[in-house]
Amino acid sequence: MTTSDDGLVVRGVTKQYPGTRALHDVDVHVGPGECVALLGENGAGKSTLAGIIAGITQPTEGTMLWHGEPFAPASPSDSIAAGVGLIHQEMRLLPDLSVAENVLVGRWPTRSGGWVSRGQMRARAQEKLEQLGFTQSMDVPVRTLSVAGQQQVEIAKALMLDAKLLILDEPTAALGAHETEALFERIHLLKADGVSFIYVSHRLAEIRQIADRIVVLRDGEKVAEHATADVPQDQLIKEMVGRSVDRLFPEVRPPADRVVLEVESLSSPTGRFRDISFEVRAGEVFGIAGIVGAGRTELVRAITGADPSHGTVRVDGAEVRRHSVQGAIKAGMVMIPEDRKGQGVIVPDTIQDNVVIANLDRIAPGGWLAPRKARQTAAHAVERFGVKGKPEHLVSSLSGGNQQKVVLAKWLERGPKVVILDEPTRGIDVGARASIYDVITELSRAGVAIVVVSSDLDEVLGLSHRVMVLSRGTDRGVLERDEAEAARVIELATT
Repeated sequence: MTTSDDGLVVRGVTKQYPGTRALHDVDVHVGPGECVALLGENGAGKSTLAGIIAGITQPTEGTMLWHGEPFAPASPSDSIAAGVGLIHQEMRLLPDLSVAENVLVGRWPTRSGGWVSRGQMRARAQEKLEQLGFTQSMDVPVRTLSVAGQQQVEIAKALMLDAKLLILDEPTAALGAHETEALFERIHLLKADGVSFIYVSHRLAEIRQIADRIVVLRDGEKVAEHATADVPQDQLIKEMVGRSVDRLFPEVRPPADRVVLEVESLSSPTGRFRDISFEVRAGEVFGIAGIVGAGRTELVRAITGADPSHGTVRVDGAEVRRHSVQGAIKAGMVMIPEDRKGQGVIVPDTIQDNVVIANLDRIAPGGWLAPRKARQTAAHAVERFGVKGKPEHLVSSLSGGNQQKVVLAKWLERGPKVVILDEPTRGIDVGARASIYDVITELSRAGVAIVVVSSDLDEVLGLSHRVMVLSRGTDRGVLERDEAEAARVIELATT
């Protein structure tokens, strides 16, 4: 039987920044072998609270106990030494080191003479990663992995700590159903050994599967706490956003007959996908589903010219120049990448700079950029997409959901014919997610051809007119909306 001092106890924690109160008087208790879900919109204070527990941030007020003893980590190393680890949503890996080197970074096994035992390092890393469904080599550089693969490495790195409390910040945001299931199995085993978890996620359907209790934050305050994870999703959404979100997935209208995007016999020279063909009509949302490693991201990157390929891509009947992102953009095709910070936005720059750089050929055709025109373009994009910020604000100051809106805004200002979205709602809250779904619906009704890649099966099924299922780089079938059920998609994705 646990007492109030067992595990982690957070009492009255407040964090004040100049002009902003991130947390106010928050209490949380996590018992041994317990998983507490921490829910809230972006900006609700979840990451701040996680950072305080992990020693990244110092509280303005409040105290913490860890197994009955005062706990006030001054740095992440203090927290790790106490047995508390944090798995970040934004990967913090060393891109040029191998998978094995990243998993055991700082703890590389050595043999006599101080030399690193690479065989032992590979074996230990492989053991952890296989438990998470990771099948790639331990020797490849981390930068060559997909975002999902990097997320698995990040999780394995934390599991190597042998921590007694793990804070998981959106651990499944880039993972598909198969990889998520493997992670949950590992969490259940660790819970049975007394390991505690704080689980941060915007995927509400996961909460019942993994959590014992739920704590909801809004605007830096704890607004609800539930002694069970069996809470109606509508209730959780209302507690998180302060209002009811009646319709998460908008109504899907039939597309037009006119074909806008044609992909014919597209193959990767590295074998990541083979002989892929499909068409997308005006106003159609075409979903692409599959487990990690199926070739989804590689396929859409090739379609937009970011990666080499063999085959043909046409927009409105005109062939798009291969291996050319500029050619794709000129043809009217844009892509919202899955790695928004690494590929979608220039984080240290302003919203205005990010919008302008994607539209220079339109607003400065002669090479001269008029400041007034730049401000007007950025202001229009901010207003149209409801970005919570001004054009002069730095992208680094925005929440994940608003950064994603900036990525959308800068490309959609071009008025494209084809929009490809790779994991459009990865790691963003339910309120921002609903607004992005509304943007997709608006584009569909305007006759834009849309391709959506998502690891969230509910999302790809809820948005799409048709769904193509990839497995190991091959097309396993295209399902119409009325036959695209979750069980059927998973069956095809795992064959």
